[in-house]
Amino acid sequence: MSTKNPILGLCQQARFLISAAKVDQCPADTGLEVAFAGRSNAGKSSALNTLTHASLARTSKTPGRTQLLNFFSLDDERRLVDLPGYGYAKVPIPLKQHWQHHLEAYLSSRESLVGLVLLMDIRHPLTDFDRLMLDWSQAGGMPLHILLTKADKLAFGAAKNALLKVRQEIRKGWGEGVTIQLFSAPKRQGIEEAHAVLAEWLQLGQDPEADA
Repeated sequence: MSTKNPILGLCQQARFLISAAKVDQCPADTGLEVAFAGRSNAGKSSALNTLTHASLARTSKTPGRTQLLNFFSLDDERRLVDLPGYGYAKVPIPLKQHWQHHLEAYLSSRESLVGLVLLMDIRHPLTDFDRLMLDWSQAGGMPLHILLTKADKLAFGAAKNALLKVRQEIRKGWGEGVTIQLFSAPKRQGIEEAHAVLAEWLQLGQDPEADA
């Protein structure tokens, strides 16, 4: 087995495709895409930028700036999607309701969505939003992989203990189908593991149209 993950080359050529405020503004619903979700302060943009070796997602000192569904193309058939962050942003209630409505519409109707990466701050895991996403993925039979972000904020032993504790609660509440790992963008920790999940979901090594 080659040690070089085929997703590395695609991530290095990732580019911004389009932002969508509503589902009908999304790109054509073909090919394969993986969506990234998380509370606004969970480090989603930093994780996306680290995984793609590019400044794709805009990071901000003010959480909650991602108010649109942002699509990034890896090739003609594969995309990553940065979903709106929730739970922290100081925005008007009608705007939050708008985000939620269109996020739910995207998650429930998007045929090309093959997996969801859920980012949780390791110091504040399993918020109400996180549990909602876990419930949705279970109900929809959607593969879900958790990145416990900001793992560098804890000592190694404490981070491992947090991982074990969250994994135990996930298995108890949502079964064995959800996978989980430690991740740190500044320390570049957990990148290979996350890339392996993306490569599997995006069917790298085979043509996504081959099974159509």
